[in-house]
Amino acid sequence: MSRRSPRSRAVCSWPGRIRENRDEHGAMVGPAILFSVQRRGARSGGIRVRMGRKGGEAGGQDKTGRHPMGPLRGASPCLHIGWEDGARHHEFRGLVPRGAARPAFLAFLAALQPQIAGFGRSAMSAEDDDHFRPRPGRVRSDAPKAGQTKSFLSQVRKIARQQSTAAASRRSSPGKSGGSAKAGAKHNGFAGPGVRRGRGASFVQSRHIAGGWRHSAPGSRRIVVKTRFVKGAGKSGKAAAHLRYIQRDGTARDGERGRLYSASEDRADADAFLDRGKDDRHQFRFIVSPEDAADLADLSGYTRELMGRIETDLGTKLDWVAVNHHNTGHPHVHVIVNGRDGLGEDLVINGDYLANGIRERASELAMLELGPVTEIEQRRKLMAEIDQDRLTRIDRAMLDEAAGGPLDLRHEPDDRRSQEDRTLRIRRLGTLEKMGLASEHQPGVWELSDRLEATLSEMGERGDIIRTMQKVLRAEGAERDPMSFEIHGGSPTTSITGRVIDKHLSDELGETLTLVVDGIDGRMHHVSGIDTARVEEARIGSIIEIGPPDSAGRPSDRAIIATAEDGIYRPSRHLEQARFEGRVPGGDYEGFVDAHVRRLEALRRAGIAERIDTDQWRIPDDFEARAAAHDAGRDARSNIRILSTFDLEKQIGSDGATWLDRRLVGAGVSDLSAAGFGDVVREAMERRRDKLIDQGDATRQTNGRVAYRRNLIATLQEREVAHAGTELAANKSMPFRAAADGETVSGTLTGTVQLSSGKFAIVEKSHEFTLVPWRPVIDRQLGKEVAGIVQGGSVSWQMGRQRGLGL
Repeated sequence: MSRRSPRSRAVCSWPGRIRENRDEHGAMVGPAILFSVQRRGARSGGIRVRMGRKGGEAGGQDKTGRHPMGPLRGASPCLHIGWEDGARHHEFRGLVPRGAARPAFLAFLAALQPQIAGFGRSAMSAEDDDHFRPRPGRVRSDAPKAGQTKSFLSQVRKIARQQSTAAASRRSSPGKSGGSAKAGAKHNGFAGPGVRRGRGASFVQSRHIAGGWRHSAPGSRRIVVKTRFVKGAGKSGKAAAHLRYIQRDGTARDGERGRLYSASEDRADADAFLDRGKDDRHQFRFIVSPEDAADLADLSGYTRELMGRIETDLGTKLDWVAVNHHNTGHPHVHVIVNGRDGLGEDLVINGDYLANGIRERASELAMLELGPVTEIEQRRKLMAEIDQDRLTRIDRAMLDEAAGGPLDLRHEPDDRRSQEDRTLRIRRLGTLEKMGLASEHQPGVWELSDRLEATLSEMGERGDIIRTMQKVLRAEGAERDPMSFEIHGGSPTTSITGRVIDKHLSDELGETLTLVVDGIDGRMHHVSGIDTARVEEARIGSIIEIGPPDSAGRPSDRAIIATAEDGIYRPSRHLEQARFEGRVPGGDYEGFVDAHVRRLEALRRAGIAERIDTDQWRIPDDFEARAAAHDAGRDARSNIRILSTFDLEKQIGSDGATWLDRRLVGAGVSDLSAAGFGDVVREAMERRRDKLIDQGDATRQTNGRVAYRRNLIATLQEREVAHAGTELAANKSMPFRAAADGETVSGTLTGTVQLSSGKFAIVEKSHEFTLVPWRPVIDRQLGKEVAGIVQGGSVSWQMGRQRGLGL
């Protein structure tokens, strides 16, 4: 802006003209209004006002000094006020509302005129021109803020914030829980940096503006939603295992196998679903359990509509499958979602949406079909909880209200609703008092036990387990005294032998299994936390043995101690000794010693052994005990053996060596109880004995005793293997040859076969094949060359320079 002043004697002048700026095509760009406030002799003091558009082109003085403004272009109309004070230039720019009509804007400037003119008079009246300091502010009303007009959206947001804060304050008022409105907002799920991250965050924010989640509001249908995400489920095989178990037998309404369905298919292809998600970073798993699921007309249709709403909230299509379960008291749905969105990127879901959003949508759908919960229905549900041996809604409400202090339930006649709640609570407290979990210190004032929540939660879990075990027994037509049920929280302290009567997921979102075993000791055992891979071949009716973690030392540790001299182990010395004794199968002495060195390397990292140099290791005096403790702490899992994959009926009529045969020639009936499965096994052993007598493998003596054939187990095993080999040879293009004891077997491992005598590996050569006892060490060698020595009914496998046998 130029500093040259027009020659004018006027103390103040208002613009003499208002003109319209037009472009080269004649279209109006924006009106321009010019005026100046000056006095004679001033040093370039003055004010100019012009109206243009934000981001437009500034106009300057022309040769006449009238300060015309050129075309001003931009998106939003704006007001420019500029002035000069000595050598300094000042400028103020204010926005004019978008879309303002020309008459309205001229009225706006007319209202502005007296203020600017008055400002000019007061500024020019100062005696010292050098101290001219104009301080124009934005145009505003002197009235209080309450009188200003606010936009509709601003008013909506203000009211929503007030209502949300009030609701949070009621939920966490200081009188009940010692919290504040801020704490209530956190409890409601709208605090923390994760609220705005991931898909579904916009839905979370919309619920925040609307006053919070409504799935827990009075009248809402209760829904239990469990969520979990598993990393690398496709690559690790966890996805396939989980999919198999949620489709297991007995989960459907009619007791049949669970049926997998998707958004568009009533029978989804499990293999295709797994193939699509095999490279996904993670996998989502949901369990949706409506309280009134039995009243829903179509649980599958309900699930499809729920997933459709979830896709809308997340803004992407989901690749999902689901299975309905009716094997518990509350029907529920298992949903598995692959970890890619519709664009092929990693699917990231907002954490608060997982915790509350899915439950919100599920509750809305249930209310849409069944309607809101009436007061009579709600009252009936609460009345049913009074005598239950688990943590109920009444208990949670009382714990929240007491907040570690006494619970005041004294009579308040003015509040009828509180009186009804008081009656429910007093009746529930009577039940808790009988359990020793509540006590009344004075009339109407109760004290809750510190262990109330933990005790009731444990009782509820135990009750669910007992009901599950009783349901399994009823399905088999058996009845057992609940006092004979034994629930193991982890690995059992003593060995358990029995038949598997149920196998299910410990956590239906995880991979570990729970086994229900009918033991030969007459007790029913519930063992959880079993690795899926270790009992993959165990079926319902299989005979297994579950023992405590193996705390015995490894043979390699004992060999290291025996070879060490003065606490120093030398691999070179061990190699010489092994060659001298010549007991290493296959003659791989260097590989045998290298396996011991690798064991020492692992123990060195645990701080048990110390390496002095390449040929010297320092071994502590308590080396074996510390090594065994290290192994137990690292992998403290139950010791599980599958004694027979066949049930008792198949074992009785089998031609091979069965678990019953081993008991007949071994332990006998000494450890069998007179009731339960022990009595069933005793009867099965008598029937198997008669079978052996009929086929000439045993004879009954005159004194009533039974004499069995010499080497009965080996004879029966050889007989069954020969029979199975003959049947396999009929389907193969090569003959079967039985392997003799002490013979070296080599060839390609092509598969396995399960017999009553055990599991056997199929080893093929170019012109023949053989069956040899299987061991877990060759599990990963399928399709590869293997070699081993048959010794005493087992095989010592040798696979290159890998870990030797006995380690």
